[in-house]
Formats: sequence, structure tokens, C-alpha cells
Amino acid sequence: MMKKPAIAIGAPQSLATRVAEHLSREIHAGRIAPQSRLPTEHELAETLGVSRNVVREALSQLRADGLVYVRQGAGTFALAPEDSKVIRLDPLLLGDASDLGQLFELRAILETEAAGLAATRIGSDGLDVLAGALARMQGSERTRDDSVAADLEFHREISRATGNTYIQTFTTYIAGQIRDTIYLARRAQPIDVVVDETIVEHEAIFSALMAGDEVQARAVMRRHILRSGLRAGARLPDYLNGEME
Repeated sequence: MMKKPAIAIGAPQSLATRVAEHLSREIHAGRIAPQSRLPTEHELAETLGVSRNVVREALSQLRADGLVYVRQGAGTFALAPEDSKVIRLDPLLLGDASDLGQLFELRAILETEAAGLAATRIGSDGLDVLAGALARMQGSERTRDDSVAADLEFHREISRATGNTYIQTFTTYIAGQIRDTIYLARRAQPIDVVVDETIVEHEAIFSALMAGDEVQARAVMRRHILRSGLRAGARLPDYLNGEME
């Protein structure tokens, strides 16, 4: 029997990952029910038009993501996403304005409080790191990739300065998504405008942290996160949009 062409799950670039993302969406949407057995490797290969090796690698990724588990001799079974002990953000879902808005809501909660804590705990070494990152954002590479790396370093250093390893872990985890949203904003608007606004916001954050002003640090960080969301085209929850008026 001839296999179908691999069109059900998208282009063949990083095919195992595309298969894993397809199955992940099926699980999150409930089309593959929690605790139900997935089709066999052979059945998935036939349905999706890929090799069994690709399916095997995709299932391995899903196990690493905590979305499926194996019962010896019985097959591979789905876990409800909320039962997974692994946090994973599907980059394809972030293409939707509402899902992107949820990411910025998370950032607003997490990084606003992180900035407040950092204002009371950051030392001279941490301020030096922030100053260096800010200088790179302001410099000749301001519209290039190095400034994006500096932006991420700025945020990571603030989370590190809280002294809370869990805040640092979560902030580091979403760093990849933060990077993607910076690029989204730079594509959506004139890059000079985006960069100028971003630098002014980071300068305000740095000034509040240097002054040890916990209240101001929270306020300017929250404003920065929300404006970043708008620049990236996120559809923020109504209560957050209200703060920007």
C-alpha cells in the first residue's frame, strides 16, 4: 500500500518535530483523549505519510514533553496536558494573537514582581551587567541580533537578582518565546521606532533598579511588558488593555 504524501502535518522541515507538534495539538484539543492509546507507530506512519523512524522520534519528543507515556506491552497513551510535569509552549500557537496575549499576561505577572524584588536585592555586580546590556542595546548594533541578545540578558539578570531560583528558571524557560516576540515586533513596525521605544523603557527600568525603588520598578516593568505585547501584535486581556489607556 502506497503511503500518503506528508501533507497532513505540514512541510517536511524537521519532520519529527512537525509530527510531534501535530500530535501535541491533537492532545491539547482533546481529539486524542487523556489516557487513550495512540495508534501504533505503523498506523501513525501510514496516516501521516512518514516513516516509522520519524514517528518513533516524534513520540520520543512527546514523552520528553510529558504528553504521552508508554505501558510496556500495551502501547503509548496520552496524558492530559494539565497532568504533564513538563512545561512546553507550542511556538505555532504563539502565532495566534490571543495565545500570544496569554504569554504576555504571564510575563506581566512574573516579571513585574521580579522587578520589584530585584530593586531591593540587586547588587553592584548585577547593576553592572544591566548597564552593559543596556549599552549594547543603545550601540551601533541596536537594530541587529546582538541587541536582542542584550535585551534577553537584561531580563535574565533581573530575574537572577531576585535570588529566587524558581523565578530565574521560569524566566529562562520563556526566553526563547521572548526572543520570538521581539522579532515579531521588529517585523510588525518600523524597526527604528520599536528599538527607540524599547530602549527608553529599559532605561526607565534600569533607573528604578539603580535607585532601589521597588514601586517604580514594578510600574515601569509592567508598562514595558504590556507595550511589548502590543508591539508584537498580541491580543491582551481586556483588563490589561485598560491599563494602557
